[in-house]
Amino acid sequence: MTAPLLVLLCILTIVVLAYFYKSPAGKKSIPDSYRKILQAHVSYYRALEPKQKDRFEKKIMELLGYIHIDGVGTEVEDLDRVLVAASGVIPIFGFPEWKYYNLGYVLLYPHAFDEETFLSAQAMRNTLGMVGTGALQRVMILSRPSLRRGFENYLGKENTGIHEFVHLLDKEDGAVDGIPEALLQRQYVLPWLALIKKHMDSILEGQSDISLYGTRNQAEFFAVASEYFFSRPDQFRQNHPDLYDLMTRIFNQEPPVPPYQETAPPPSQP
Repeated sequence: MTAPLLVLLCILTIVVLAYFYKSPAGKKSIPDSYRKILQAHVSYYRALEPKQKDRFEKKIMELLGYIHIDGVGTEVEDLDRVLVAASGVIPIFGFPEWKYYNLGYVLLYPHAFDEETFLSAQAMRNTLGMVGTGALQRVMILSRPSLRRGFENYLGKENTGIHEFVHLLDKEDGAVDGIPEALLQRQYVLPWLALIKKHMDSILEGQSDISLYGTRNQAEFFAVASEYFFSRPDQFRQNHPDLYDLMTRIFNQEPPVPPYQETAPPPSQP
């Protein structure tokens, strides 16, 4: 069975199950096990005040109530569910009423996948994550090990889950182009484009610590910069104050600075 056919079969199975069973997750309080996962693995959550943590937990359960997560050749564990949900909640935490109406399913692969497997020319894709179009509309595909690594690397600037959810936010206005018109007030569009060009040039000149992957196009720059913005807000603000200030307007929040641990959380099993 080819990979695209397997993906479509998984989606069909999820749709059928969802028809007969509507998850009550959004109405439940968060399980203690989920809260422990957040505390151990999600530095953004650890940095929140108690009332903010309560709201974050409610958003986690809400998201898990309307987005279905399944594995392709791999078992989905609670750790995976919580990390997928956290990846989605972090970028929209400044918008209490926001929901991902353009996403219904997240499929986890047991390894990085070959982007040539998915032939939609319009898909935003890489070997670690992909937001699909066409037959894969409303589907996100993630490498399970990469999802986990994004939260285990507690001093890192990369997070595949956040990266792909930012693509979804970018897509909300109909185009994945690095200009999140649904979030960015019109008067800031031109300054934002100017900053993208300035920082892409700096990356290419070797004068920036933003990932080289961000120079592929404006959409990838937005996603890569957002990973850094949410993972290491203190360092991002120090090294890129102009970007930081405008991105706080885009996301309607200043990310909390995590209480960095002296040692990383114990690695999870892939």
